Amino acid sequence: MVYPIVVYGDPILRKKATEVEKGSDIKPFINDMYETMYAANGIGLAAPQIGKGMRLFVVDGTSLTDEEEDMTGFKKAFINPVIVKSEGEPWPFEEGCLSIPNIREKVLRPESVVIRYYDEDWNQKEEAYDGVKARIIQHEYDHIEGKLFIDYLSPLKKKMLKGKLNDISKGEVDTEYRILAPQRK
Repeated sequence: MVYPIVVYGDPILRKKATEVEKGSDIKPFINDMYETMYAANGIGLAAPQIGKGMRLFVVDGTSLTDEEEDMTGFKKAFINPVIVKSEGEPWPFEEGCLSIPNIREKVLRPESVVIRYYDEDWNQKEEAYDGVKARIIQHEYDHIEGKLFIDYLSPLKKKMLKGKLNDISKGEVDTEYRILAPQRK
């Protein structure tokens, strides 16, 4: 099932998500999340972006072939994740977001993370990632913490984007995927 993507201005994007009940049958929902992400040509999707306030996100960076790092096998679900450690020199990279369509900006993030989470079979894992993989994880993790990539921008940059953000919240934006805009009339 393909869900509409919740866009900027919806309060769910600013709420800290709650934990998924351990052991619950989450696989069908995870499959829907992948289907929704692929329909929108995304490489990551967090549950709040489809209106579900749970600590869950999926990533699939395998389509990123022009990156300098090997993304083979970087397709997974992160249930109830916790970033245990982030370190390294923050580096700039242009980010976008399905919930903030048609806006891309350079964001500084630490170069590596260690994350503890459950996979879709409820096996607990703790893994280290760096580079683009770490960035994708941090971006999606922010969603379950109620943060957006624009929160990292300077006040001037945010002010310059205000009109576009207001249009997005009204649904006045062209996308190739269905959206759910909080102020759509």
